[in-house]
Amino acid sequence: MLTDRQWIRGELDDIPLYDAHTHIDSGHPGARGLQDILLYHMVISDLRSAGCSRGDRLSESPGEEEVRERIGGALPYWPHIAGTSCAWGVRTILGDLYGWQEPILPDNWMALHDRIRERAGDPPWYREILARAGIVRYSTEWARRGPDDPGDLVRYSLEWAFFTRSQWGRYDTALLELEWAWSQGQPGLPLPVTLAGEEPALSRHIRTTEDVREAILHYCDRIPYEQIASMASHLSTDLDYGPVDDRSMTAALARRDRAGPEERNIYACYVFEHFLDAYERRGAGPVLQFSIGAEPLPYETGSKLRTETLYQLVPIFARHPGIHFQLFLASAHQNQALCTLARELPNVSVAGYWWHNFFPSFIRRVMEERLDMLASNRQVGFFSDAYCVEWAYAKARIVRAQLADVLSDQVAQGRFGRGEAVSIARRILYETPLALFG
Repeated sequence: MLTDRQWIRGELDDIPLYDAHTHIDSGHPGARGLQDILLYHMVISDLRSAGCSRGDRLSESPGEEEVRERIGGALPYWPHIAGTSCAWGVRTILGDLYGWQEPILPDNWMALHDRIRERAGDPPWYREILARAGIVRYSTEWARRGPDDPGDLVRYSLEWAFFTRSQWGRYDTALLELEWAWSQGQPGLPLPVTLAGEEPALSRHIRTTEDVREAILHYCDRIPYEQIASMASHLSTDLDYGPVDDRSMTAALARRDRAGPEERNIYACYVFEHFLDAYERRGAGPVLQFSIGAEPLPYETGSKLRTETLYQLVPIFARHPGIHFQLFLASAHQNQALCTLARELPNVSVAGYWWHNFFPSFIRRVMEERLDMLASNRQVGFFSDAYCVEWAYAKARIVRAQLADVLSDQVAQGRFGRGEAVSIARRILYETPLALFG
């Protein structure tokens, strides 16, 4: 006789998944080689912690020389991260999808690399991977779409300007992000998570509050509202959120060349509020998704969320009842507080386990708290944040396993039966995101 966990896990494997947030590129939805699996940015962070000298992400389209150099430099540190959940994900991908059960070594990795590259040129392969993951819809960046995108599988999310994201050592980011969009005729790729001192090429510059309003209208006019399911951005905890008037913004603009934390707050809050006003006036726009709880480090980010931040956001969410806000949390210690807000604000929902929360122990904790506190139509149970379908597959496997653990424990407590457990899982994994994003 099957245990509760075994039975629930078997049933969960049959539930379709809606992957609510990815970065899958239509030009290469599957891995182009071993680098896209072994050097996924979360694995790079593990390798750097083990002593690898490189902590930066791979180029968008790395050449073979870069691939050989980066994999060769990473392999000596691979044994040190074998116990991490990221390494579990790598082994899951290589074993389940590519039939590779051997250790990855300096003298055999090219054979594995070639095996993956051979499948990258097989268009039906990525559909098979998604089918084996049970993923029937995925959302990806608008800028990564292409003419061959499968309309039955893909939805789009616009990531273009991040008005409330901080950059390492920079204090005018909100203006820079708005200028980035204002300088483009149509939506494109967002600025990098870390600029690393580089200055983006801009043709328009903000000097007055009138410029801010003109740039926001330019931005809003170019949002492809009918072709996207969501917009994705970030809410930095380094900001103090509050109202800003024209006079304060004008004075802060005059100090841009010597801006500090005070100016950073003013720029971000002023731009963000004017954007939300313009966006809400258009009525029933796509869901606004925001990551929260991770802040810049020199290469990537660290988990950080001040206790004040969520409550500073409450007046903003409450002022804009016509906008649906959805939060991706990367700091587990604030999950309970976030749930209390989502319970009381009908235009706020939560989704998945973002970045520094995507580890099995934190996934289970976040799941359990949300299932305790929130209605199932206010939470989305999965998004992979993957850059290729192989990593979407691995993360789907990880999430299904953790959800089976949590639900079987609750069945054992007598809270509900096996059938209701599976119904709850179906709602948060598929029905709720389908209702929100279509």
